Amino acid sequence: MGKLLVGRSFEKAQLRKLYNSGKTEFVAIYGRRRVGKTYLVKEFFNNEFDFYFTGIYKGSKTEQLNEFWRQLTEYSNQKLPKFKNWFDALAMLKDYIETLSHKDRILIFLDELPWIDTQKSEFLRAFEYFWNSYASANKKIMMIVCGSATTWMRDKLFGNKGGLYNRMTQTMYLAPFNLAETEEYLKCNGLALNRYQILEAYMILGGIPLYLSMLEKEFSLSQNIDRLFFYDNAKLKTEYNFLFSSLFKESTICKNVIELLAQKAIGMSRLEIKESLKIPDGGKLSYILNDLIDSDFIRSYNSFGKKKREVIYQLSDLFSLYYLRYVKGYSGNDKNHWSNMTDSPSRRAWSGYAFEQVCLHHIWQIKNKLGILGVETNAFAYKNKDFQIDLLIDRRDQVINLCEMKFSQSEYTIDKRYDEHLRERREQFRILSGTKKSLYLTMVTTYGLKRNEYSGNIQNEIVTDDLFVAE
Repeated sequence: MGKLLVGRSFEKAQLRKLYNSGKTEFVAIYGRRRVGKTYLVKEFFNNEFDFYFTGIYKGSKTEQLNEFWRQLTEYSNQKLPKFKNWFDALAMLKDYIETLSHKDRILIFLDELPWIDTQKSEFLRAFEYFWNSYASANKKIMMIVCGSATTWMRDKLFGNKGGLYNRMTQTMYLAPFNLAETEEYLKCNGLALNRYQILEAYMILGGIPLYLSMLEKEFSLSQNIDRLFFYDNAKLKTEYNFLFSSLFKESTICKNVIELLAQKAIGMSRLEIKESLKIPDGGKLSYILNDLIDSDFIRSYNSFGKKKREVIYQLSDLFSLYYLRYVKGYSGNDKNHWSNMTDSPSRRAWSGYAFEQVCLHHIWQIKNKLGILGVETNAFAYKNKDFQIDLLIDRRDQVINLCEMKFSQSEYTIDKRYDEHLRERREQFRILSGTKKSLYLTMVTTYGLKRNEYSGNIQNEIVTDDLFVAE
């Protein structure tokens, strides 16, 4: 099982344990589109399912039922009557399962469950009845369901107050790859990239396996990015719009939020977003923000020293950040647009912000390098009218790390002016926050600091290699 599957060690161990549990299992796997949910299940079980069905994107109830009928006919090798509704369809699935009594384990995989649950289809009611009246009592059944619409999974499945309440035996959130998993994945695909290049690829594509799989080993990274975004019929040129339309009911408002946050590096409060987009009071904005958080597009954090209700929302999806900066609205005809932007001011500015986001995706690795994994910590940002700190780590051992992230192509040089800026900002933070804790200046850079008369004022250094440590 799953010997050739890169990464996902925890998830593979869980699936193996559940498969061998000897009791009924109902497993729900969720996470954003393209993150590899279907791939994980199919590869781990070598496509050896007793029944597999995937929902049809924007398919009608009739289309979904017809495809379910076709799949069940094929698996059962029987001539079945067409289904009028989901109660009939799942009753036939039950009859088919009964013919598999000779098997030790019966593996059922329903993919993209939110797409199956079309309006007025009553799929969920029928599925609740099927599970409670039959499947839950059959110890041989392992049911796996997947969904990319994370809000549907959360509200309709995990938060179900009806027949599926507390029925799932395991929920698995599948996150994008971190840098260590990305490196392993690209090496297995034959790409000979160094860690600086892998970092750049991550800054553009994020840790999304499908996008990373599109990189071709015979081309340089810049050539690959041109081919994916700027060539005629480029594979990822229309991906941004499809992502939103396939994931969110309120796709237009979701895109508006993302595109607003893309203009504000430090992020915005809920009130600032509401006023900027002129969204009426009510629960809609909160629902949309939670939807975007659940789907790994934005992150929320509390600014240090602020009340918990003063949450800041920030764009964290690296793919969206790159797309909005360079692809959306690009009307030029330069197929080598990215290659020709090497060392441009725009590319340097984007690199700095994207690197900051990569660091925020790897706080565990930063804490590991600092040797504080066993110390209780909280990660914050800090913002006032005069300055901001993108990451500070507030530690129970009476230390706060003030982290500065700098992307460069060589060792980073701290000159006299920047040294004064760092020390002045540290003292401003000490006064404004009122903290009595020790304040450690901490630099996170690509290649470390160039040794000079000012580098010794930095208490902690973290480099790219430290971010590649596996959790």
